[in-house]
Amino acid sequence: MEAAQEHFIEQEECDDSDNPSSSPYNSPFRSTRLHIQRSNVCSRAYFVVVMVFFHVYILNVIALLLYVHYNNGPGDLVSGDGPSSASVSESGGTLPHPAPAPRELHVEDYSQSFSLPRVEGIRVGHVQQVSLVPERTHEMKTLSLKPLLFEIPGFLSEEECRVVVQLAQLKGLMESQTPAPSQGQEESNQPLLSLSTEEVFSLLDLNQDGLLQKQEIVSHSRSRDGTWLSPDNLRQILTGLEARPTGMLTLEDFRHVYDVSQRPGQQRSGKLRSEFRQRNKHTWLYQGLGSHHVLQTLRNSEPLQVIRYEQGDFSNAHHDSSPSRSETTCAHTRLAGNTSALREVSCRYLTVSFYLSAAEEGGETTFPVADNRTYEEQALVQDGVDLTDTQETCGRGNLRIKPTAGMALLWYNHLSDGRGWMGELDEYSLHGDCPVRRGVKWVANSWVNVDPDYQMQARYQRLVAQRHRAKSAMEEHYQPLSHSDLHQDL
Repeated sequence: MEAAQEHFIEQEECDDSDNPSSSPYNSPFRSTRLHIQRSNVCSRAYFVVVMVFFHVYILNVIALLLYVHYNNGPGDLVSGDGPSSASVSESGGTLPHPAPAPRELHVEDYSQSFSLPRVEGIRVGHVQQVSLVPERTHEMKTLSLKPLLFEIPGFLSEEECRVVVQLAQLKGLMESQTPAPSQGQEESNQPLLSLSTEEVFSLLDLNQDGLLQKQEIVSHSRSRDGTWLSPDNLRQILTGLEARPTGMLTLEDFRHVYDVSQRPGQQRSGKLRSEFRQRNKHTWLYQGLGSHHVLQTLRNSEPLQVIRYEQGDFSNAHHDSSPSRSETTCAHTRLAGNTSALREVSCRYLTVSFYLSAAEEGGETTFPVADNRTYEEQALVQDGVDLTDTQETCGRGNLRIKPTAGMALLWYNHLSDGRGWMGELDEYSLHGDCPVRRGVKWVANSWVNVDPDYQMQARYQRLVAQRHRAKSAMEEHYQPLSHSDLHQDL
């Protein structure tokens, strides 16, 4: 015990040796308390140093992220695997947002900015639940994989069908009859006036410099003067011009190109023999603000087309959309483009047809080549009869759908390009309407327009958004009277 006390006293004296004011009579508990306080001071200083370095590191990381973000653009941070957002444009239709980055998109990264929705068919006969309108769910049955075609029974109620028919009758319907070429007559593809090669060259050569340039052909196509050159003639001439190293045609060059374009069967080798023909009555219904709520529910890109088929009425098999070519431009995005094109075409990503009534007999919708193993245009002519001629060969179609009031058909007119955008025209989407044998058939057609050129579609979306904002500002400024203030609804 005495040895332990001596050791403790020695330790106390050692601890107090650094403090001249210490007294040998201080208790051991006081010495121990002072030692603990000095240790806390050291710990706090170390903690402060560590926290300062930690905050500096975090600030550096944040600064680096901001630097990368603003140098690469926010579009680069969008993952292509994430869900794509969509908006309904003023002209209707569910269309993709343009990329948020202000820079121009490139082919390799556009799929990271937006993509087009596409329902999978799985297999013929597969039924899936879909919600195409708010607060309503429908069963959608796959009818075909080539083209991707779905049937939606009961999409419209009996009351909704009646409303659309009555609105079409109030608007008034017009004839849409296209006469067929007389027997033995060549296709209407031939020019109506007979001109020599030299005369045609002189008419196209606007500046009379003896050379035919691309812009001169384009200018002719935009003049809509089709009395001496057909669209096929123009395409053949343009193809021949673009094949020349100089990008121009002399009179001698033109003679060869023009002669080839005039030879029967050359310019349309393997193409369908007959032009599109139809006989029915139709009208277009506006679906924007102020229109009936049923029409707004069915709104897509174009106004709603309502068609009435009476006894004997039909439409030959045709494609709703057009293949992408260098000499064409989409009609809905023409204002967004700065380039000239030979002609404007419809670019319809998908079609939705609504049966508003059912004919007592006939009037089926036919897809002549649906789910064929291969598609060959020449095979559409069998035993001297064109399968696209629904008046004669409707019963030979691979798929025929009997109209049922309220049912909707949905099909894609284009394939996917494999990167989330619109690809080539699906040749299997060829379709028509069989003649009505008895009764009346009412149909409404709606389309979603998309440009195969995603940059053109993005420019179009920006123009639509700007126009919508300007229109909204105008409406807020003037604050027009409501519909009920002007007259009583019927």
